Amino acid sequence: MATYHGSRCKQCRSHGMKLFLKGQRCYTDKCAVERRAYGPGQHGQRRRRKPTDYGIQLKEKQKAKRIYGVLEKQFKNYYKEAERQKGVTGENLMRLLERRLDNVVYRVGFAPSRSAARELVVHGHFRVNGRKVDIPSYLIKPGDEVTVREKSQRVHDVRMSVDAKAGVGTVEWLELDPKKFSGRVLELPSREQIPSPVNEQLIVNFYSR
Repeated sequence: MATYHGSRCKQCRSHGMKLFLKGQRCYTDKCAVERRAYGPGQHGQRRRRKPTDYGIQLKEKQKAKRIYGVLEKQFKNYYKEAERQKGVTGENLMRLLERRLDNVVYRVGFAPSRSAARELVVHGHFRVNGRKVDIPSYLIKPGDEVTVREKSQRVHDVRMSVDAKAGVGTVEWLELDPKKFSGRVLELPSREQIPSPVNEQLIVNFYSR
């Protein structure tokens, strides 16, 4: 299974915005975007030429891939599936990405970031409807219940994340029961319920070229 091992802070800086790839660190003054608000590398502070339409579309695709921790081949497969489904292709794509188990684990509050959620899922810390699932790309359906295994409820990252999320609440289409370390998918999210800074129409335009 391919995984990105480079600097996540450089990914945020290359887009000039926080993608919240490192959990709580992104909310502190240690965030690289706060400390160095320019692109990475020795030429990061140089004024760049106006990007082409293709460049803008490509960068938006790269942003979405980085936010959700998906590599190129898998991302393209999600796009093809979104095209086959009824409705608006861009919204279908965002909905598919949100339905990934690692994203649901992050959104509901069991992990501080998607990369941490992915690692926890791979190590078998979660059950879906009572069955152990260790595949980060597993697609969750409405009505599914995601629970933390009893032994895993003592994992530091899980406990800290649940405590933090219990105080602020989760997204509208998910429900968290912090006492039972349980989360439930209430419905498939609408685009308005997905708080990701992605312009999915640019991605549709990229693949439609």
